Amino acid sequence: MHTDVERCVRAVQSKDARFDGWFFTAVVTTGIYCRPSCPAVPPRPANMRFLPSAAACQQAGFRACKRCRPDTSPGSPEWNQRADLVARAMRLIADGIVDREGVPGLAARLGYSTRQIERQLLAELGAGPLALARAQRAQTARLLIETTSLSMADIAFAAGFASVRTFNDTVREVFALAPTDLRARAPRSPQGGTTGALTLRLPFRAPLNPDNLFGHLAATAVPGVEEWRDGAYRRMLRLPYGHGIVALSPRPDHIACRLTLSDLRDLTVATSRCRRMLDLDADPVAVDDQLRTDPVLAPLVDKAPGRRVPRTVDEAEFAVRAVLGQQVSTAAARTHAGRLVTAHGEPVTDPEGGLTHLFPEPAALASADPESLAMPRSRRTTFTTLVRGLADGALRLGPDSDWPETRAALLSLPGFGPWTVDVIAMRALGDPDAFLPTDLGVRRAARELGLPSTPAALTARAAAWRPWRAYAVQYLWATDSHPINFLPA
Repeated sequence: MHTDVERCVRAVQSKDARFDGWFFTAVVTTGIYCRPSCPAVPPRPANMRFLPSAAACQQAGFRACKRCRPDTSPGSPEWNQRADLVARAMRLIADGIVDREGVPGLAARLGYSTRQIERQLLAELGAGPLALARAQRAQTARLLIETTSLSMADIAFAAGFASVRTFNDTVREVFALAPTDLRARAPRSPQGGTTGALTLRLPFRAPLNPDNLFGHLAATAVPGVEEWRDGAYRRMLRLPYGHGIVALSPRPDHIACRLTLSDLRDLTVATSRCRRMLDLDADPVAVDDQLRTDPVLAPLVDKAPGRRVPRTVDEAEFAVRAVLGQQVSTAAARTHAGRLVTAHGEPVTDPEGGLTHLFPEPAALASADPESLAMPRSRRTTFTTLVRGLADGALRLGPDSDWPETRAALLSLPGFGPWTVDVIAMRALGDPDAFLPTDLGVRRAARELGLPSTPAALTARAAAWRPWRAYAVQYLWATDSHPINFLPA
């Protein structure tokens, strides 16, 4: 979008928050860059330059605006609606791969050369993988500086910097302030100390309807791993350097996020995975405008706009749970998953009580005795084939997954039909166009609304909803009185 100068100028002059994260405005006369909704007086159009990423702005020598804090804007929705090389690379960078494995590790996961990845990222985002990761480290550093009382040395290494000197230089360059000055300007008193407890605000593009989003997560919560308590969805997180516990609560203009981490180096990854689980980088205006073109869906969208697709923080975990949920009720699926957690999950202490385990890793489930699984024999075969494939790497599910290839791999497994594959594509892989024409809830809603109810006919009718059919499923599900559609009390 940053190449459409006239459209970008209009967005800046109207301070349109819908475009935050889509592009950034660099002001040549001041040397700062802003989000489109910056509250400052808009500069003259002749002094504006539009860039596709914060990293590109920083690489061009611009500093982050102190008023609108462009580094904290929602991410571009492009990376959640595409499955090409650039989108997969951006999802991996957000998951901290460059910090942990370097650019060669990023290239190895994507199956391309480092040169090819750098060339494509530069062409589309104006910055290479190292610059994009550096911008992400700077944002994490700022967050730790402003919300904890950790020493600057601890913050430097927790944010992923190789040295304190690099940390100091980057903060000064990006924010035009020394780390200590940045802390002095923080609006709130430091909190958390060395315990790893952090309170964050996760931004999103309005509108956001929390009912089906948190309702689905709470209604399907696995005992010991997830719970709904005091207006917040809480769950355990398995992270690269340790584990964490997150509590997420909907607010009118943000999601309140409280993170307790065993290792602060996991902050960036934990935040990224929570944003992805709640689909916070979606563009609800684009989605709802497309769905409103269907006269049957239009009243549903107008009644409760801004529905998101509830996703996951762990793709492999969700695939296992999808198999457990085949042809059983939500309550039965929770019971099966709870038994697996008790038998094979890793015990973890929750300071607030209520959560007890991390969800079992595929390797732990692959060693389980199939006869101990309380399910039909055919589903045992499906389950054991899945977890063995995940454990030995023959099947890879993650932010780098190529959607068509992964669908084909899943369909080749015994017991995997279209419903299981599409629900994994929708909620684990993040495909915004995944569709469930055989789902009982979708078919029931279709009949009540006068839509075709047979899978083939409904799929043909749903062609007009593309590329947002996964969101159409949320609106169809919401016609039912199932608990997944309601924010818990």
